[in-house]
Amino acid sequence: MGFFKKIKNAFLGESAKQNEKYVAGLDKSNHSFSSKINELAARYREIDDDYFEELENILIMSDVGVNMVMKIVDEIKKEVRLSNITDPTEINEIIIDKMFVIYANDSYMTTKINYAENDLTVILMVGVNGAGKTTTIAKLAHKIMEEEGKSVMVAAGDTFRAGAIDQLDVWAKRLDIPCVKGKEGGDPSAVVFDALNQAKEKNIDVLICDTAGRLQNKVNLMNELEKMNRIIKRVIPEGPQETLLVVDATTGQNGVSQAVEFSKITDITGIVLTKTDGTAKGGIVLSIKDALNIPVKFIGLGESMDDLQEFDLEQYIYGLCRNLME
Repeated sequence: MGFFKKIKNAFLGESAKQNEKYVAGLDKSNHSFSSKINELAARYREIDDDYFEELENILIMSDVGVNMVMKIVDEIKKEVRLSNITDPTEINEIIIDKMFVIYANDSYMTTKINYAENDLTVILMVGVNGAGKTTTIAKLAHKIMEEEGKSVMVAAGDTFRAGAIDQLDVWAKRLDIPCVKGKEGGDPSAVVFDALNQAKEKNIDVLICDTAGRLQNKVNLMNELEKMNRIIKRVIPEGPQETLLVVDATTGQNGVSQAVEFSKITDITGIVLTKTDGTAKGGIVLSIKDALNIPVKFIGLGESMDDLQEFDLEQYIYGLCRNLME
């Protein structure tokens, strides 16, 4: 059974209720993408080169990277030839299947946090200013406490951006968790070192560290992150267990470029895609996979504290392509 039929069977009906966050969070993307594909099918009586050219444009405009678009369309063309399909209204199922089979055809797809078994788990959060990093830290802390039952501490390691320390501290107070902070303009590695020691003393399960997002000065940022990693490994030899890159979905291909640049600076273990409810271009998930082969681990589907969800490919497909299935 293809992705299309599997997901349609799973999510149309009673079980669709479990999918409400993805449906709501991807509503803009779904309406934009589905309406363009349906309009394309309505304009053509048969599938020809012009049809495929327009399909390529739709996918590119939906923030699917050009290389990925070429792969997807080539696979669709093969399937159309093999199945002898000529009617454009019959092609929706193949488009959905090929888009996401290409995404899923890789073993590197884990969305789970790599928790330390008998030690402190350290999560470094990186990303440019404005991507929603501080808010994401708060949502992730909330999720880990609520769903995993683990204790969490945060470290205000972004000493560069004005207000970043106070912003994280406010979130920590709301969540009733400890926040280790230094002075604005101070040494972020010193903050992380203090946080590591305090977390060990208090038997905290998870330490989430904020970092500066000044990508325009890559050398400074690289040196800073290297120093942080060295200090973490001194205290926690296996740490950091995760380095999560926060990417704003509304920035489209610019967000993908940021992800590529950050991956050159430090080892990224996963992506957190924020503000997906604010974009009509849901293909960025495919672009990131194509550019980096790093899994999207979490996705921000709204502004509420519980709108940060573990990335689920099938729910994402349904949320993005829902109107093509009904």
